[in-house]
Amino acid sequence: MKKLKVVTIGGGSSYTPELIEGFIKRYSIFPLTELWLVDIEPGKQKLEIVGGLAKRMFKKAGLDVEVHLTLDRQLALKDADFVTTQIRVGLLDAREKDELIPIKYGVIGQETNGPGGMFNALRTIPVILDILNDCQRLCPNAWVISFSNPSGMVAEAVFRHTNFKKFIGLCNGPINMKKDIEKFLSVGANDELDVKIGGINHMIYALDVRLNGENVNHRLIDTIAQSQVGESLKNIEDIHWSKEFIKGLGYYGIGYIKYYLQKIDMIKACERDANMHRCRAQVVKEIEKELFEKYADNSLDVKPKELEERGGAYYSDAACSLIASIYNNTGDIQVVDTLNNGAITNLPNDVVVEVSCKITSDGPKPICVGNLPLEVIGLIQQLKAFEILTTNVAISGDYDKALLAMTINPLVQSEKVAKNILDEMLVAHQEFLPEFHEYFERKANNGE
Repeated sequence: MKKLKVVTIGGGSSYTPELIEGFIKRYSIFPLTELWLVDIEPGKQKLEIVGGLAKRMFKKAGLDVEVHLTLDRQLALKDADFVTTQIRVGLLDAREKDELIPIKYGVIGQETNGPGGMFNALRTIPVILDILNDCQRLCPNAWVISFSNPSGMVAEAVFRHTNFKKFIGLCNGPINMKKDIEKFLSVGANDELDVKIGGINHMIYALDVRLNGENVNHRLIDTIAQSQVGESLKNIEDIHWSKEFIKGLGYYGIGYIKYYLQKIDMIKACERDANMHRCRAQVVKEIEKELFEKYADNSLDVKPKELEERGGAYYSDAACSLIASIYNNTGDIQVVDTLNNGAITNLPNDVVVEVSCKITSDGPKPICVGNLPLEVIGLIQQLKAFEILTTNVAISGDYDKALLAMTINPLVQSEKVAKNILDEMLVAHQEFLPEFHEYFERKANNGE
């Protein structure tokens, strides 16, 4: 049997059991033979704990899959068929700063939106580009599937600043949305639901919803307006929309929209959580502590249900379905982050979008969804400009452009506030921002 080797960078993540479960479920169509879990020295203990659980899960499933644990990325990558990344540069301590520093200035702190998302990108993009350099040398035929946040900005940087073609950004948000739509519409086992999704990462909308061939978007919106079902994403405050707003918008969108269109209430929620020492990073630290205590139990050989509280539900469905579909050239439809190439006709072809794609052995082929509606396109264009500026700054370390990027973000839109946040966050994250060495040298020379 042909060897099938997958390498997961950030293998000590609490998400890894989701990935293992996904490979087990799909073993008949993706007969994995070798899984390498890679991490860095600070994550060594977690890597060993998660690695032990992974081995027990494969054993319980009766599958002969070799699981290797290593801190040597280059050793792991050689001749890989697929590489997945699930890294968090600076770990949860960095995420905590991303959330708590902005809210001091009355700005939402969040790991993929606003100043927090910007600094997550500034830390993460250079590391991802280093990983891709290794892949080009050691496994040039491998597909790289990146679940690392902020997924859209990471993909934007790869396609904008490298020649690496076999890269796909991925988020579990679209799967959560589709599952929510199934509940809203009471979709049965024999029904066929087709949802075309378009936008950018964490700002996507269901643009065309068909049940058994019939367009049911109006029915979906009416149902949502009447039901006022709570937020399904674990990391987003459950603030309801009014019926009038839901009907006025006319499209079902991901919960992250609330950060922009319910900004005042979301700021209050972030301030409350910060004052209670319950920002999302702090909550996740508690969840992860409990999870790793469970993972370390040698009698545990399945993914614990508590992992769903971590916020990564359906990660395995997203990552493993994508890998299996590429491997089998299935041509099924999945939502990924890739170059637009005409899929969204009122966005440039050369920007990264999150859109429904046909998945083939040559990668994702974006489906044309036409113009994004007037109701949503303006905010998306604003955010895309912010994303492009941020990816440029991640490469250049240009302070002036960093200030511009933060200022134009819809969650900030104040040069004075942006400068205060930028200066404090640069200092807070200095060890993970080598591209800003000239800025830090100037500060040191000026005695700041």
